[in-house]
Amino acid sequence: MTAKKNISKAFNIILWIVQILMCLTLVWGAYMKIFTPQPQLSDLWSWMAEVSPAFLYTTAIIDFLGGLGLVLPGLLNIKPALTFWAALGVVVLMVSAIVFHVSRGEAEDIGFNLVFGLFAGFVCWGRR
Repeated sequence: MTAKKNISKAFNIILWIVQILMCLTLVWGAYMKIFTPQPQLSDLWSWMAEVSPAFLYTTAIIDFLGGLGLVLPGLLNIKPALTFWAALGVVVLMVSAIVFHVSRGEAEDIGFNLVFGLFAGFVCWGRR
């Protein structure tokens, strides 16, 4: 175990739970953005009616890749250090979402992005 950090089993389990929940959330969001008609999406999130389909699909791809990046490297034990970078990417995504919402006068909508960004930061810290 020279290359791996010595973290407790309980801490590792907590990290995995957070990573899996974040992955499921991001993949669900990507699925919704790709397969739900834009007018229906705007019932859930009003801003989605006001952006281009290209913007929506781009964020869906980023969500999907971020979600997979949080679990696949560790699960498959192929370059598990990539999990750190995926989590860092999710932090950047959430900061970008916060800036997007604040610039549109939707500061009341940033709670999810703030909490999700903190979870991603936790994964960054735990998987560094």
